[in-house]
Amino acid sequence: MMKMIRLLALLPFIGILGGITFVNQVTPYVLGMPFILFWIVMWVVLTSGIMAIVFKLDPSNQGGDS
Repeated sequence: MMKMIRLLALLPFIGILGGITFVNQVTPYVLGMPFILFWIVMWVVLTSGIMAIVFKLDPSNQGGDS
């Protein structure tokens, strides 16, 4: 379970920094933004969701308030 959480937490890092080299183009516009800017904004939003999932799956957060 912890290995899955670590891989899930690594996904935004790979998406933003690793993916930038593959999407480095301006020509397609998405929502009025150049594609590379859209890619970064999309990963910032996805990172929030992924970190919420990691928080819910983390066994140290399963207990109640102490």
